[in-house]
Amino acid sequence: MYISDYDYDLPDELIAKYPLDNRSDSRLMILDCDRKEMIDTSFRKFYEYTKSYDLLVFNDTKVINARINGKKDTGGRVEVLIERILSKTQANIFIKASKSPKIGSNLLFPDNHIAEILCKSDGIYKVEFSAPINEVIHNIGSIPIPPYLNRDSKDIDNKRYQTIYAKKSGAVAAPTAGLHFDEEMLNGIRPSNISLAYITLHIGAGTFQPLKQENIIKNQLHSEYYEINKKTIQAIKLAKKKNGRVIAVGTTSARAMEAYSTLNCTESWKGETDIFIRPGYQFQVVDALLTNFHLPKSSLLMLISALTNKEFIMKAYNYAVEKKYRFYSYGDAMLILPKGFK
Repeated sequence: MYISDYDYDLPDELIAKYPLDNRSDSRLMILDCDRKEMIDTSFRKFYEYTKSYDLLVFNDTKVINARINGKKDTGGRVEVLIERILSKTQANIFIKASKSPKIGSNLLFPDNHIAEILCKSDGIYKVEFSAPINEVIHNIGSIPIPPYLNRDSKDIDNKRYQTIYAKKSGAVAAPTAGLHFDEEMLNGIRPSNISLAYITLHIGAGTFQPLKQENIIKNQLHSEYYEINKKTIQAIKLAKKKNGRVIAVGTTSARAMEAYSTLNCTESWKGETDIFIRPGYQFQVVDALLTNFHLPKSSLLMLISALTNKEFIMKAYNYAVEKKYRFYSYGDAMLILPKGFK
């Protein structure tokens, strides 16, 4: 398996640079893997493709103001993206600068905030801030919208690059499949026999990092923190018992549930996962997946291919381009119904 097998051409105008006026106004492509069909519909009709006792599992992570701009102590400009908060004053960060700063040097930010560079590993810097990080990002940070939007964040992103159910701060990217749900979709028109559950996976900046090795199996993903509580575990068991489907709302929800399934654990869990789901993987929990359209050659494109097969996924992506679906974080959605789970 090679990364180049997961490439496709996407016209720039199909990248959704801004959200639609209403969250649930997106289009929805249904991938019927039994019939090998692609069905065009609207996201508001999502529940027409659910059935009794289905369980929707959402990621309730909340995006932090992880992007901050400053200068090196030598005067050069830097853009910092916080990858993970480690303690009250320490964090792992990515640095964008014309020349990499030295270990032991300082980064200078507005409001007299300073970060000392402690060490560097695999392109990630560990730094010590002079003030509590939550205070720093609240005062001078901005929402870290994805780089492929090719613009600065706006006021609208503060609201729309968060799900309406975002609860636990820690992510540097949004679980974008959930962005389509407004209050009406979540509760107002949801059939009473469709249940909801929540996991937490704090999406790291590694989600935007390209895979480095052409041979897929030689790649490793950045580790991410996740939590699954006992209530959600019980909800999954009940859905399975009643012959409902566990529908992951987003690839991060899918990764968290599948990572948990490898632990042979029956209790709530808090920990790390670097699980890399790719074709050949046998899903243990997830029966169906709601997701957005993903970047070419990305690990997420490989994950969704594992639910069906690469050929059908690439056919669907080429069809989406032809039909002018909107791509990526603020784009349209896809519901993958694997074979045998109708």
